[in-house]
Amino acid sequence: MFLRPPCIALLVMSLTVWCHAQDETASKTKQKQQLKVAWQIDEGLKAPESAYLDPVTGVIFLSQIGEGGGKGKDGDGWISKISVDGKMIENKWVTGLNAPKGVRSYKGTLYVSDIDRIVVIDIAKSQITKVVEIPDAQFLNDLATGADGTVYVSDMAASRVYQMKDGQVSVFAEGPELEHPNGLLVDGDSLVTGGWGTGFNPEDFSTKTLGRLKKVNLRTKEITVVTPEPVAHLDGIEVDGRGGYIVTDWRNGKLFRISKKGRAKLLMSFPRGAADHAYLIDKGLIILPEMLEGTLTAFEYTPGQNKKSSDK
Repeated sequence: MFLRPPCIALLVMSLTVWCHAQDETASKTKQKQQLKVAWQIDEGLKAPESAYLDPVTGVIFLSQIGEGGGKGKDGDGWISKISVDGKMIENKWVTGLNAPKGVRSYKGTLYVSDIDRIVVIDIAKSQITKVVEIPDAQFLNDLATGADGTVYVSDMAASRVYQMKDGQVSVFAEGPELEHPNGLLVDGDSLVTGGWGTGFNPEDFSTKTLGRLKKVNLRTKEITVVTPEPVAHLDGIEVDGRGGYIVTDWRNGKLFRISKKGRAKLLMSFPRGAADHAYLIDKGLIILPEMLEGTLTAFEYTPGQNKKSSDK
């Protein structure tokens, strides 16, 4: 069959579009398969938010918000206990929380952020021993503990970080330069903060710009920037064992590695809701709660997978 020039051009254009679509699909598929799944829990979870490996017990503690959403003061949130090989030890280990998010421990005590309060749990007794209300808190999110037992908790809506030391709560740092911090991590002499972004809208949690990873010196409170350019709506932060960090973007469903020089590399994409993960360096496992999907997945990963270029 003879095709006139316009028909040939149309055919070539159609083939080009089709090939591009196939390449794009293949690229997305490859990206989805970049990190191998070691195990997954997809039953019995309701809005899992933060996964944390307690170094003493060797147990993963998982906060679950429950039915009422991140602001719901409804008492239906809880903490779960999970083994590092993905077995549910006890789903509703400690109940009666509202919308628990950040989880960290210090010498047998588990601390949990819960909207406008810090919940203190005795791990051995499996019970809440104290609740510390923070009257001015707007939306407490992630939580970190220092080597001296100081507890730090981010107030994302207020662009503030509180500290609790010897049972007393005070403001550790605040202001627009924190870029509405969500994720927190104590790393050496610094509190690493993950900004949600600037131009924060409390109604829908949108921002005008993405957030950056920063460090606040625990003694001087001097702020230094890790990522010069805005990178994500930062949520979970964990050290990668090579001077960099593994971070998540909750709003855009991204998992990144940020090198020690501040360069961000996308590791994997997810639906919205990639929350506060744990990274088990010795096992090479990223334990990721997908809050809106209701799953907890362990992915195999070591920074060496990304070649040496990722350290630049």
